[in-house]
Amino acid sequence: MKFPSLKNLAESAAKTAKRFPFEMLFALTATIATTVNIELNTIAREAESWCLRLIMMGNLGLLLNLSATLFAEANGYNRTKKLLLNVVASGIAIAILLLINPVEREADYTRFFLLSIALHLAVAYAGFTQSGHIQGFWQFNKTLFLRFLTSALYCVVLGLGISAAVGAVNYLFGVNFEFDTYRIIWTWIVFMFGTIFFLSGVPTDFWVLDGDFSYPKGLKVFTQYVLIPLATIYVAILLAYEVKILVEWNLPKGNVGYLIMGYSVFGILSLLLVYPIREHAENKWLKTYARSFYFLMLPLLVLLFVAIGTRVFKYGITEFRYFLVLLACWLLFITIYFLLFKKQNIKLIPITLSVLALLSVYGPQGAFSVSEFSQRRILVNIMERNGSYRDGKFIPVKKISKQDGNRAAAVLEYLVLRHDLASLQPYFKTDLQVAGDSLGKQKSKWNSGFVVDRYELKSNKLAWAKKRLNLNMYSGRYYDGEVLDTDHQAPYSNFVNQDVVLSLAGYDYSLNLDAYDSVGVTTRSAGLNVKQGISKAQFSLWINNEQITLNTMKIIPQLDTIKLKRAAEATEHEYDPISVPASKLTLTGQSKSFEVKLVFKNLNYVYYDNTKVDQVNGTGTYLIKRK
Repeated sequence: MKFPSLKNLAESAAKTAKRFPFEMLFALTATIATTVNIELNTIAREAESWCLRLIMMGNLGLLLNLSATLFAEANGYNRTKKLLLNVVASGIAIAILLLINPVEREADYTRFFLLSIALHLAVAYAGFTQSGHIQGFWQFNKTLFLRFLTSALYCVVLGLGISAAVGAVNYLFGVNFEFDTYRIIWTWIVFMFGTIFFLSGVPTDFWVLDGDFSYPKGLKVFTQYVLIPLATIYVAILLAYEVKILVEWNLPKGNVGYLIMGYSVFGILSLLLVYPIREHAENKWLKTYARSFYFLMLPLLVLLFVAIGTRVFKYGITEFRYFLVLLACWLLFITIYFLLFKKQNIKLIPITLSVLALLSVYGPQGAFSVSEFSQRRILVNIMERNGSYRDGKFIPVKKISKQDGNRAAAVLEYLVLRHDLASLQPYFKTDLQVAGDSLGKQKSKWNSGFVVDRYELKSNKLAWAKKRLNLNMYSGRYYDGEVLDTDHQAPYSNFVNQDVVLSLAGYDYSLNLDAYDSVGVTTRSAGLNVKQGISKAQFSLWINNEQITLNTMKIIPQLDTIKLKRAAEATEHEYDPISVPASKLTLTGQSKSFEVKLVFKNLNYVYYDNTKVDQVNGTGTYLIKRK
């Protein structure tokens, strides 16, 4: 690889800064904010919050201004009009900074992602808002795509080179550069060098691209021999699954929606990549493939709507289900459009997607408003059904079924983590903003000497809400924005041995437990050949080929009783380790020649299907003696 000279880099950077001054300023803001955040991580929550917001603003401000610049250049705006457009774009980015707060509302990470996706798509078509110019639009985005790949490659090579140099200085001269130094180096390389390098390759004369009919041979090979075959495999599997559903007359699995989305992405991307050569004589088959792709989408869309519907009607709407519904409707629209219209405008794809992404961010029709309303109604129905909803307010539950308790806990977790404690304000007499602020001033249990960080604060808010509603002993399942089936919950339990000194009296050998290798760890020492392993809830030890199996189900029921009692008394946080005597964490077993005692230092496990213990892990010591 041949890197450009320093002189060329400097001249290119100066030229780029002159063309994209606002973009560079926002990139610099995000870079500095990321650098500061690396140093403040988990130490100063408020400062960290502003750093995260500035990083997000920097990203969105860069994209907004790049879209504005491309639009102004394509439409021949003079310098004053272009400047005014950039000022408006910058003002919008600053307004977003004041609106978004991911430390309080986890949902704001998704809001940022949606805005970023919408603005990336806007960059793709901002210079081609006029009718026509389809060829130029394709060539422009091909150039941006290849420039992005080249920029990524340069950043990786440069980052690895500088990191290796810093590591060499550490090793040879004893300089103590910590891990944060490497993170900062990569931040400046990716955010600043990568941005400058990418922007320097953005085409300037958009309309000349209309006459550019060049097509990379590698792109054709990649599409023809990688993407299209993958899409074909996907559709074959999905259609076979659809036949299976019809034969067995069962509802589809909820996650099949993601597979259909994957097929759609592969298919549409492959069709976009071969768009300029679809009319070539040797590529006539591509038009047939395109039409068959959209025809095959129709039965898959039916399957997709059924799969989404089963989840929505059973568990309500969350953001991710909202997006699945939205994307399913968009795919139906795109499929019908490309099947019915011969004159096809591929600009419609990024334009419609960006509009939908923007519409889903804020407003009563947005993903977050709809999801919050749906889940709050579910929680109200549960509380009302169990006599814990009076005059529009929640009251502590007195008696509730395990299924309803777990379901209520799952919805509560979703609302507090995704939308903050304040999202429950209509159902509490207490001022939840004041309660949240008070929790934010508490000292951390995990980081001595500091106030709670953003992760601990969210956990404390959830614990506060569950305690007020008397739901401490229930644990529903919330994962990646989904409130899942509480019939398949996975409540987490963690116990620690309060006896720090382990007595070895009466035993000949001790061996550290390795609970993270299900295949087995073999140790040869002291005249013993010892192998250990774990399978589900059982720990096994082979000593000179004699097997001893220790089943944690002998102690887990007692531990569950302790946990339920602590939860009912609200003496422990849901995720805090529970301290118990060594006797509660001890298992014994024997073989023909040996007796073994396993004393856990800590033991953690989850339940699956309410009755099956799964994912048992821990640390501890095996004590072994010969008979």
